[in-house]
Amino acid sequence: MATAEFGRAVHRWRDKVTPETAGLPAGGQRRAPGLRREELALLAGISVDYVTRLEQGRASNPSTQVVEALARALRLSADERAHLFRLAGLALPDPETVPTYITSSVQRVLDRLTGTPVAVYDASWTLLQFNQPYAALMGDQPGRNDSNRNGVWRYFLGLGVPTRRTPEAIRAHETSLVSDLRAAAAQYPADQRLRKLIAELRTNSPRFAALWESGAVGRREAAQKTIDHPRVGTLTMDCDVLTVAGSELRIMIYTAEPGTEDAERLALLTVLGTQSLTG
Repeated sequence: MATAEFGRAVHRWRDKVTPETAGLPAGGQRRAPGLRREELALLAGISVDYVTRLEQGRASNPSTQVVEALARALRLSADERAHLFRLAGLALPDPETVPTYITSSVQRVLDRLTGTPVAVYDASWTLLQFNQPYAALMGDQPGRNDSNRNGVWRYFLGLGVPTRRTPEAIRAHETSLVSDLRAAAAQYPADQRLRKLIAELRTNSPRFAALWESGAVGRREAAQKTIDHPRVGTLTMDCDVLTVAGSELRIMIYTAEPGTEDAERLALLTVLGTQSLTG
């Protein structure tokens, strides 16, 4: 059970993180240089009311996922993250479960990519963090507890993704998703959420089940993606996925060839998205 000090610690750390550091526009008059509760809630993927209750000591049982999300949003060091877990009365996540912690060094890299669509996924392809250009490109992202937050579930059972692919690219993409989950399950055998995800996919998606049973193995390759965007039209971009050694986090980055119409449309979309989010 979280102590009253948990809420005070969250508040103190919130006061130390500037909007610019968190990749947010400063915007308007501020009583303090740190993040507003609304901004911390946005970054952590939880409600403003819940952040308020945590800080005021009126919510005493935050889940491991909530504490991890707060640690990411507050840019905590490894020692600070461990302290926050202790204050919440929780053990640090088991090393045999899928890591969701974004280190400060990786966070600094992400903070510098403010004009580029970037998203971070864990080894099971659950979305952990994304920036404003990514939201502008891909649309509003599901909430933290929405099953569509997992990219494999979203592809096979949920909302789908707004990407145009050839039949060959579809087969390669599906095979790589199944292969990635198979590898994650072998690497993190104690992760109950991952086991539940795979069981649900095998039960409810005939396509996933067929690929899983066939033992399909594929490797993710750098590729171009074409997206039909409702605001700026069709964009063809390079999509690169970088893997963080030691945690298997996946950093997905979208870029367009400089000097092309795709680059101009992507730049326009980034501006439009920022205006939409801050207006």
